Amino acid sequence: MTKDKATVREVAMDALVKIEKNQAYSHLLVNHTLKEAGLSHQDTGLLTELVYGTVARRLTLDYYLAPFLTKSKKKRELWVDVLLRLSVYQMVYLDRIPDRAIVHEAVTIANKRGHKGISGLVNGVLRSIQREGLPTFSAIKDEVARLAIETSHPEWLLKKWIEQYSYDEARAMAFINNEPPETSLRVNRMKATVEQVIRKLDEEGVEVVPSVLLPDLAVIVKKGNPFSTAAYQNGYFTAQDEASMLVGLLVGAEEDMDVLDTCAAPGGKTTHLAETLNGTGSVTSFDLHKQKIKLIHEQVTRLQLPNVTADTQDAKKLTDRIDHSYNRVLVDAPCTGLGVIRRKPDIRWSKTEEDINRITHTQQLILANASQFVQPTGTLVYSTCTVDREENERVVEAFLSNHPFVVDEAAFDRLPKQVRERGRFGQYGLTILPQDFQTDGFFMVALKRV
Repeated sequence: MTKDKATVREVAMDALVKIEKNQAYSHLLVNHTLKEAGLSHQDTGLLTELVYGTVARRLTLDYYLAPFLTKSKKKRELWVDVLLRLSVYQMVYLDRIPDRAIVHEAVTIANKRGHKGISGLVNGVLRSIQREGLPTFSAIKDEVARLAIETSHPEWLLKKWIEQYSYDEARAMAFINNEPPETSLRVNRMKATVEQVIRKLDEEGVEVVPSVLLPDLAVIVKKGNPFSTAAYQNGYFTAQDEASMLVGLLVGAEEDMDVLDTCAAPGGKTTHLAETLNGTGSVTSFDLHKQKIKLIHEQVTRLQLPNVTADTQDAKKLTDRIDHSYNRVLVDAPCTGLGVIRRKPDIRWSKTEEDINRITHTQQLILANASQFVQPTGTLVYSTCTVDREENERVVEAFLSNHPFVVDEAAFDRLPKQVRERGRFGQYGLTILPQDFQTDGFFMVALKRV
């Protein structure tokens, strides 16, 4: 076992402890850890896989460990449990790492961090798992409880999805949430075509292929790091999930239009809309947090977009800053993020049913406020990156019952044929589940004044 690999696993354990202790978001902590650790490209990939995978599989890992920890009556420090989870994750899910190396590494870390008794416990538990094998899920008789352990999702969330969609859909969603997502890039069509970006990245050692869903707009990364290339620095593309790109298409911005993006950070949809305008018109972007506005400015500068203005503003109080109307208004509302669990696995543990109830009130306030600034012939688009119907259809239903708007069915014609044919269209909008097109889960609807 090389020293670098030992360091990677110890860094991963420390990151996992911080996530547990501080309720830190895994993607933010991993990004910070990578900057601090100065790891090689190979070790960077391993660290990300270890942290994300262990967070995602936490419930399953604890189920696997439980029978082997029953004899240990003493209360263990958090890092010991994290080390055991991390080790079992590697034993179960990472075939390329030999079990003996995993056990040796874990015992080495336990010796360094604790006393002989702890290293003995770690060694004993992992050796027992090697000898006896893992407990099966068949012993769990309740169907939902079994699915929760098998897919490592909270029962309350699965029950909600089963109620809203079906058992089979909930099961499919839970399983795909544990698969690593691909990285999709939106091509800046003000500067290049998809084919030109593919060639540019190929010259810099990055392999990408056209998106099946959006072949004229996006590419999928197959090999290499596109964000270390000159093509990225020169603004030829930006990272954005394909489902998120569909929102920009649904908005239907045309040249010389004025567009308002009310909850804009980190700027993916703002920059997409600005590119669609082809340097004409204007995109006014607001976000509540000053530090997030900086992210928008950075993207706008890198992509060389002259028609974007971004500033801080509470989307519930737009009247404080706006005195005119817009051709297009986008409300990409704050939400629970239950559609992006693949990218942010800790969301499944950090969100609660109470969070859903709280956020829907905010969503309704923002949507109602933003609707004041839609021109009589304009379009209001509401979107979220959650799959929960309380935050999606129910918010739109409540809004329409009190405001002179209707669903603009014709706007869905702007979406790709695949989505039009296979999308989950309902009375109040389009829902995309992660298993539908292997994208993030999303909801979107276009509304027009009566």
